[in-house]
Amino acid sequence: MSKDQKYSQTWDLDSLLPHPQTDGFSGQLASFRSELARVAEESDRLPPLSSGSARAWGEFLDRYAAVAATSSDLSSFIGCHAAADAGNKLFQQLEAKLASFEPDKERIATNVELALRALSPDDLAAVGAAHPKLAENAFFLQDRRQRAGLRLPKELESLAADLAVDGIHAWSRLYDRISGALRVRVMERGEIVEKSPGQVSLDSLERSVRENNFFAVDKAWLQIADTCADALNHISGTRLAIYKRLGLPGHLDPPLRYNRMSRATLDAMWLAVTVRKRVLLKYLAKKAQLLGLDRLAWYDVHAPLPQAVGLGERNLSYDQACSHVLATFHGFSSRLGKFAEMALTNKWLEVENRPGKRQGGFCTWFPTARQSRIFMTFTDSPDAMSTLAHELGHAYHSHVLKDRPFFLQDYPMNLAETASTFAEAVLNEERLKSAASRDEQLVLLDGMLADAVAYLMNIHARFLFEDRFHLERAAGEVPAARLGELMRAAQQEAYCDGLSDDGWNPNFWVSKLHFYISSLPFYNFPYTFGFLLSTGVFALAGELGAQFAERYERLLVATGSMPTEQAVQSTLGYDLTQPTFWNRSLDVIERRVEQFLELADRRDS
Repeated sequence: MSKDQKYSQTWDLDSLLPHPQTDGFSGQLASFRSELARVAEESDRLPPLSSGSARAWGEFLDRYAAVAATSSDLSSFIGCHAAADAGNKLFQQLEAKLASFEPDKERIATNVELALRALSPDDLAAVGAAHPKLAENAFFLQDRRQRAGLRLPKELESLAADLAVDGIHAWSRLYDRISGALRVRVMERGEIVEKSPGQVSLDSLERSVRENNFFAVDKAWLQIADTCADALNHISGTRLAIYKRLGLPGHLDPPLRYNRMSRATLDAMWLAVTVRKRVLLKYLAKKAQLLGLDRLAWYDVHAPLPQAVGLGERNLSYDQACSHVLATFHGFSSRLGKFAEMALTNKWLEVENRPGKRQGGFCTWFPTARQSRIFMTFTDSPDAMSTLAHELGHAYHSHVLKDRPFFLQDYPMNLAETASTFAEAVLNEERLKSAASRDEQLVLLDGMLADAVAYLMNIHARFLFEDRFHLERAAGEVPAARLGELMRAAQQEAYCDGLSDDGWNPNFWVSKLHFYISSLPFYNFPYTFGFLLSTGVFALAGELGAQFAERYERLLVATGSMPTEQAVQSTLGYDLTQPTFWNRSLDVIERRVEQFLELADRRDS
C-alpha cells in the first residue's frame, strides 16, 4: 500500500487463521476433521427427541454449533484465498479437501432433520420448552423440521452426500477452475493484452470499445461453452433426480424452502414485476436517444451517458469511493457508518484490480472471529463504488446478528440481498440528493435505472431461463446451442423486446457463475426480491424518521429467526403475498423513470 493511499486494497487473512501453506493450518484442518467425525458419530446415536432427552439434545446442539462454526471459518478462509489467486493449485486442492468433509456434515444435518421430522409442530414446541438450549434454538429446530421434507431416507441421503463430492459439487468446482483460468484478449493502447473477464470494461464511453470488448469476452467464453454445458446439465440433472425420488411437486419447491418463503410471495413479486416493468422501456428508449442510437444493444445498457463526461466520475479512486460511502453511511446511521469504517480500516476487503482473481464479488462471514471479508475488483468507477456499498451492506447484516446464537445468525439469500441492495440505495439516494447539476442528476438516475433493469429484467431473464431449462432437462441433456436459444428467448421476454434485434446475449448462460453454484438452486431470483424489498423499505425511511434505523436493525435480526413473510410482517407490517408492498416499491421505480425523462427532455429543449 502506497503512503498516500488511506485504505488498503488487499485484505488481512492471516489474523483469522494460519496461512494454508503452514503446518499450523494443516494441524487445524486435521483437528477439525477429527471433531467433525466425532460429532457425526454422536449424531448417529441421538435419542428420539422428547422431554426426557431434551438435555442430551441441548448439549449436542452446543457441539454441533461449535463444529459448524469452525467449518464455516475454514470454508470462508480457503474460499477467500482461492478467489484472490484463482490459479493456485494448493488452494484448489484444499477446496476439494474441504468438499470431502461434506458427507459428515450432511450426515449430521440428516440425522437432526429426520429426528425432527418424526415430531408434529405441537410436539416440537412442547419439547423445545423442556431445555433452555432447545428453547433458544426453537426457530432453527422448526426450520430444520421443514427442511426434512427435502431429505431422502437416511441410507440414500448418506450415499447421495458421498456421491456429491465427486458429482454435483465437483462440476461446480470445475466451472470455478476453468472460468478462473479464462483469459480475454483485448486491445489496449495499440497492444493486445490478456485479462480476466472481470477486468474487461463493458461500460466504456466509446461504443466501439464496448462492442469490441463484449465480443472479445463472448468469444473467450465460447471456448469453454461445451464444458460449461456439461457442468450445467449435470448439476441440474443431479438435483432433478433427487427431486423425482422425493416426489416433490416441482423444481421450485427446494429454492423456496431454502429462502423460507412461499410460492404465493414469489408469484406476487413476479406478477407485479411483469405488469409494471414496461415503464422501463421508456427509459431504455430515451437512453438510446441520448446515446445517438435507434435502440440499445446488450452492451449499451450500462454505457455512460455523454453527460457523464466532465463530471469527474470515470476515474474514481478507491480512497475517494471509500470516503464517499463512509460519509453517506454516517449520514444515514452512525452505527452503519462506524461499522463500515471499522471494516475498511481493519483490512476486511480485497479489491485490487489485478489478473488471476476470480470474477464477481462476495461477502463471507467468519463466525468465530465475528468478522466478515469482502472480495471484489475495484475498477475506478461509480459502479464499483456501488458494489462496495453493496458488499458492506452484506457485512453489516452479519455484524448485526453477531451476538445471536450461532444457528440464528443464518439468514436466507433473499433477505441477505435486502441488506446489500439497501446499502446501495442509501448511497445512490444521497448522491442524487446532493447532485450539483441537472446533468449530474441525469447521470445518477441513469445508474439507478440501469440497476432497475438488471433486477427487473436481467434477473427475470435468468429466472425464466432456469425454469425452462429445468423443464427440458427433465427429458434429457440440453446441448449448448439449445441453451443459447433458451437464454435469448428469456431475454427477449424479460426485456419486453426492448433491445435491438442483434443486441442480445444468448451466451450469457456460460458466463453467469450463479447458474453453477451447486450448494443452492435458483440463486438468482433472491436478488430481485432483495432489490424490491430494500426499495420499499427505504421508502419507509422518510415516514419513520429517527425511528427507522432501529426498525431496520430489527428486520435484519428477524431474518435469522423467522420465515421471510413473518420477518417483514412483524417489523414493517406488510404482507408479501399481496401486491401492495411490491407495487409500493415499483412506484419508486416509475417515479425515477419520469424524473429521468423530464430531466432529459428539459436538457434537450
